[in-house]
Amino acid sequence: MPTTRLRIRMTARPIDEPHRTASPLELLFDLTFVVAVAAVTAEFAHSIADGHPDVLGFFQVFFAIWWAWMNFTWFASSYDTDDVPYRLLTMVQMAGVLVLAAGVHAAASSGDYRIVLAGYLLMRVGLIAQWLRAAYEDVERRRTALKYAVGIAVTQIGWALALVVLDLSLPSFVVLVVLELAVPRWAEHSTVTTNWHPHHIAERYGLFAIILLGESVLAASRGVQAAVEADQVGGAFILVAGAGLVLLFALWWLYFLHPSGEGLSERRAHSYSWGYGHYFLFAALAALGGGLEVAVEETTHASQAVGYAVALPVAVFLTMLWLVHAPIVSPPVTPLILVLISVTVVLMLPLVLSAVGVVLGCAAVVVLLVAAVLSRRGRRPA
Repeated sequence: MPTTRLRIRMTARPIDEPHRTASPLELLFDLTFVVAVAAVTAEFAHSIADGHPDVLGFFQVFFAIWWAWMNFTWFASSYDTDDVPYRLLTMVQMAGVLVLAAGVHAAASSGDYRIVLAGYLLMRVGLIAQWLRAAYEDVERRRTALKYAVGIAVTQIGWALALVVLDLSLPSFVVLVVLELAVPRWAEHSTVTTNWHPHHIAERYGLFAIILLGESVLAASRGVQAAVEADQVGGAFILVAGAGLVLLFALWWLYFLHPSGEGLSERRAHSYSWGYGHYFLFAALAALGGGLEVAVEETTHASQAVGYAVALPVAVFLTMLWLVHAPIVSPPVTPLILVLISVTVVLMLPLVLSAVGVVLGCAAVVVLLVAAVLSRRGRRPA
C-alpha cells in the first residue's frame, strides 16, 4: 500500500490480506505507550515499597492505557490507510498518551485524575474522528462506524461529568468501564461487522506483551541501580536479579507458545473474550514489574508483601494465559492441570519463603512449565 499519497479512500481491509504486519506508524504509536506504562509501573513500585500498594489506582490508570491502545489497534486492523489524515489523527492520540503519562504521578500521589483524564479524552477524540471518517467513506459499514463514534463520544461525556460532579468515585468508574466495554458489542451487533485481521491482531497483542515485559526489565534495572547506590550488592542480590530476568524470559517464551493468529482465524466469535481477557494478563505483567523492582532494590529486608507483589502477578498471568487461549486453541497448549499446579505453588511461595525465595521459586516454576509444554509438543506428530 502506498504511503506517500495525501489521501486514500478509507475502506475495510480484507480479513485474509497476505503478509499483514504492524506498520511503522503502529510501532511508533506503541512507543508512546512505553512512557505511560513506565510511569504507572514506577508509581506502583513506590506504593509497594511504602507498604501500601495502590492496587486500585494502578488498575484504574492501566485501564485507560490499555483500553485506548486496544481500541486503536482493532480500528487500525480494519481501516489503516496510512495516508496523511490517518497519520495526523493517530499522532493526536499519541499526544494524548503522553499527556496521560504526565498525570500519573498526580493521580497516584493525591488522587488527582484531571491530567490523566485529559490525556484519555484527547486519545478518544482522535479515535472518534477516525470512526467518523470511516462512516463517511465506507458506505457499507457506515452504521457500524457511526455507532462506534456515538458510543465513544457518549462515554467520554460520562467520564468528564464523573470527574467534575462525583470526583471519579469508584462506583462511577465501574459504571463507565462497563459502558466502554459495551460499545464494541453494541456497535457490531445487527450491523455489518468490521474486517479485523486475526494474524495482525495477534501480532499487535504480542508486541504489547513485549512492551510490558520490557517495562518489567526496566523496573528491575531501576531496582538494581537503587541497590547499587545503597551498597546492598551481595549474593542474595545477584540471585534475585538473575532470577527475575529468567522469570521474564520464561513468561515471554510461554506467551508466544500460543498460536493466537490461527485460533482467532478459526474462531472469530471468541475475539471478545480473548481481547478483553488480555486486560488482566497485561495488567499482571505491568504489576510484576513493580514487584520485581522492589524485590531487587530491597533484597535484604523485603517484606512478605513484596513476595506477594511478585507471586500474585505471576499467578494471574498463568491463569489468564490459559483462560484467554482455551476457547480458541484446541487442545490447549498448556494442560489445565499443569496450570493449576503451577498457580498453587506460586501462591504458596510467599507463605514459606522470603521475597528472594519467591522470585527464585516463581522463576523455577515458570521455567519448568515451559519445559513441560515443549516436551509435550515434542512428543506430538508433526
